[in-house]
Amino acid sequence: MATAKTPDMTAMLKDMMGAFPVDTTSMEASFKTSATLNEKLSGVALTAVEKSTEISSKWTKDTVAKLTDMAKAKSEPADYAKAMTDFATAYSEAAAEHMAAFAEVAKKVQMETVELMMAAGKDMSEEATSAMSKVSGDVQAAAKKATSK
Repeated sequence: MATAKTPDMTAMLKDMMGAFPVDTTSMEASFKTSATLNEKLSGVALTAVEKSTEISSKWTKDTVAKLTDMAKAKSEPADYAKAMTDFATAYSEAAAEHMAAFAEVAKKVQMETVELMMAAGKDMSEEATSAMSKVSGDVQAAAKKATSK
């Protein structure tokens, strides 16, 4: 009885995959670009957190100092009303000042983020173009090699 020879699919698959080599350098470069972008974005965010915390701390210290002045004993009842009015006025001015400082931090974060994203988009576009050109050349070379056998 004759036995049918079963084709070795593993060898065929290995030969086929060997004919179309995969270059992982573009993937490595993309990962490095992504990691660098994430590092820079984290730096922007952490700097914003630090500045916001400084603003909040200063605002709290200023408020406590003004409350201390308001809490002092007064000789006349009208002085209490004046102290509260002075506190309210000073607090309103401080609120406007500190909110403007928060707005500056937000504006800076927005500008830096946009700059980073534009630079990253340009870098990724250049990497993708380069990778596609290389892959196209590799595929054409592999196809020529495969058809010439």
